[in-house]
Amino acid sequence: MAILLLLLSIATVSVSVPVPLTSTKSDTFKPPDNYLLDCGSSSQTTLPDRRTFASDSTSSQYLQYDGRELNVNDQSANVPLPIYKTAKVFNAKATYSFHVTKTGWHWVRLHFYPVQNKEFKLHDTKFTVVACDTVVLLHEYTPKGIEMQEYLMNVTTENLNIRFSGEKDLPAFINAIEVVSAPDMVIADHTDALFPVGKKIDGMTRFSFQKMYRLNVGGAVIGPGNDTLGRYWDNDHKFLKTQSAAKNVSIAPNVVTYLEGRSPLIAPPTVYASAVEMGNSDTIAPNFNITWEFDLDHSYPYLIRLHFCDIVSKSLNELYFNVYVGGKIAISALDLSTVTNGLSVAYYKDVFVEASLVSSPFLVQVGPLNEPTGTKNAILNGLEILRINNSVNSLDGAFGADGKSAIGPSRGTVAAVGFAMMFGAFAGLSAMAVKWQKRPQDWQKKNSFSSWLLPLHSGDSSFMGSSKTSLGSKKSAFYSSTMGLGRYLSFAELQEATKNWDPNSVIGVGGFGNVYLGVLEDGTKVAVKRGNPQSEQGINEFQTELQMLSKLRHRHLVSLIGYCDENAEMILVYEYMEHGPMRDHLYGKNLPLISWKQRLEICIGAARGLHYLHTGAATAIIHRDVKSTNILLDENFIAKMADFGLSKDVGMGEAHVSTAVKGSFGYLDPEYFRKQQLTDKSDVYSFGVVLLEVLCARPAIDPALPREQVNLAEWAMQWKRKGLLNKIIDPNLVGRINPESMDKFAEAAEKCLSEYGVDRPTMGDVLWNLEYALQLQDQGKTDDGGNGSGSALANSAPLAPVADSRPVTTPAQVNQNPPAEVEVIEEHSGTHMFAHPANLNSR
Repeated sequence: MAILLLLLSIATVSVSVPVPLTSTKSDTFKPPDNYLLDCGSSSQTTLPDRRTFASDSTSSQYLQYDGRELNVNDQSANVPLPIYKTAKVFNAKATYSFHVTKTGWHWVRLHFYPVQNKEFKLHDTKFTVVACDTVVLLHEYTPKGIEMQEYLMNVTTENLNIRFSGEKDLPAFINAIEVVSAPDMVIADHTDALFPVGKKIDGMTRFSFQKMYRLNVGGAVIGPGNDTLGRYWDNDHKFLKTQSAAKNVSIAPNVVTYLEGRSPLIAPPTVYASAVEMGNSDTIAPNFNITWEFDLDHSYPYLIRLHFCDIVSKSLNELYFNVYVGGKIAISALDLSTVTNGLSVAYYKDVFVEASLVSSPFLVQVGPLNEPTGTKNAILNGLEILRINNSVNSLDGAFGADGKSAIGPSRGTVAAVGFAMMFGAFAGLSAMAVKWQKRPQDWQKKNSFSSWLLPLHSGDSSFMGSSKTSLGSKKSAFYSSTMGLGRYLSFAELQEATKNWDPNSVIGVGGFGNVYLGVLEDGTKVAVKRGNPQSEQGINEFQTELQMLSKLRHRHLVSLIGYCDENAEMILVYEYMEHGPMRDHLYGKNLPLISWKQRLEICIGAARGLHYLHTGAATAIIHRDVKSTNILLDENFIAKMADFGLSKDVGMGEAHVSTAVKGSFGYLDPEYFRKQQLTDKSDVYSFGVVLLEVLCARPAIDPALPREQVNLAEWAMQWKRKGLLNKIIDPNLVGRINPESMDKFAEAAEKCLSEYGVDRPTMGDVLWNLEYALQLQDQGKTDDGGNGSGSALANSAPLAPVADSRPVTTPAQVNQNPPAEVEVIEEHSGTHMFAHPANLNSR
């Protein structure tokens, strides 16, 4: 693991060397293009922030319009700014065209207020606004009061056109327009995805953005005259879910500094000079998050920009906290001291959120770590939420400027779609015939194993559920009886089960695609994993998982219910796991504490599943992605292994499989990494890391921690060798764990993490040690705590121990010079059958 730690430590060094600059650094920006128009006004208008808007006569040079104009003027209107007292009304299409001096980012701000007049009822009109002939800004829009719509567009042409068109002979109108250049740094081309962790989103400069929320958290409203780019920042108070959970703090803005390469143009010092911290952070053990709630349309992706500045700490390395976006962890253990190398230094983080991960209300949260060190506090200084255009270049509605739809066929293409469906049906029948010719001949082969390892439903052809008379069910019977791949479910059945792929039904996201909660016609809850056509995993992982799970049935393996490959779809249907990933019950989520006994039972169940894979099937199967998020818990907290997309068969008599390195950082077997030879002992190593996660309740890799603590396996084994492992265990287990049970458990983990596979135990050995640790815990007198002490395991005697006189080696250390043929380590993001949100709501 040393080379992985080296890579991570290099990344850590790279973010700790920036030197803060003084806030007096010159970062003024003079926009090359700065068009401010007061539409309908007979004279220029100067606002309190000293910006001057040109009169209607001056702005007429930018207007291309053949219809009848109407300038509306109501000087008696009770409005905060004079630009809302006048308006320009169009009874036909009208286009404003602005010459672009320098291509790049431009703000487009449209001001609306339905000014009273005798000729038009502007409160009832509907109109559409399109920019650059391709981007829909507003669709069938009706302003109800004073509204300012703000957009950020990357203009690549010589002219920026803004077209207004009324719907069904209704007029369009505009009160004021701003078209102002923005600096290149305002949006970077690359950013991090919310999920899966580590995924990068490229090409952000190709998108257009609409400002939904911009908050000066913990501070007062900031107007355009006090912002470095003429932006408006609202106060966050009305978005706080629990007011008492938050406390406003502030310092003088001139104290705020910026990192080298960062600029006040991103956000002014006033934003960073105020913050919200935990309302009762001085309590002994605060256990809540500060939560902000927002109303977002889940038809669009979003860019979330989080602003931080440590204005609460008295010294460095005091403040560590988690940041959650949309119910998922966005930043784990954020240490602003390490990132900025100082206090009161501005820092921001962008997070890309896919449309499938958006819900309403949409939550942004900050909360403390469950760690014994550091101040129990969390802060947020500023927040921006920007909507990103959908697939048809629209920021408002499902239809693009050319009539194409983001959710279905374009207008006027029904006939073409009908033909395509008919052609697809013929193609589907052809594909079915080919599959029939290539069906496996040994599908009926059965295997036996020890009593508790026997596959569930073995030899039972009816376990897939009752038959129906529909076409889908006839096809189900056909595939179940001929291919052994489980029940075939039609796309229509799954569409109905998931409420037409309702984004609100998404319960997990992975590299393969989204996972939806579905309810079949007979009321059975299922997890439906629908492949993303753009996924890099694609057909290989689909076929692997389908083939693996179709021939495996075990109490501690997630069961495959069925599948669908209709119309090039790749869909797998699993049993629904009520309590989600084991990891969620250890850290990162506000879920009830699970006792040490329950943790042991869960580990025993997972070990049984892996032992069956290695020894119970006709050929040994190596999971290759063992981690805490791939151990799922059902309604009785019974553990089941999941996600077999990377699994590999080992032929009879073969000791290993030579294959490219795949897996997840922090869990990778160092010997597999060096030799590219995959063995069942690779799963054993990964399981050893999982055991440490269970004991210490922290991630396998946490780059935000000090360098020596980043890698859990190496860090924990150092404490183990000192005989002080009890110093770093989950604080919730202190006083509730039998020391002998912990020692046996830690011994098992240490053996799993031996550097060489030959020195590691088999999963059978590991299983026996865990059973023994459970017996020791039952014999102890400790208060186990948790939310229940009953066993979730079936009553079964432990396997006989296997004598093991092999020496226990130190934790794995990867060769500093890996073989040249190892080009890439692929992080496989397991797709969960269920994913609990990080909904640590304030209490």
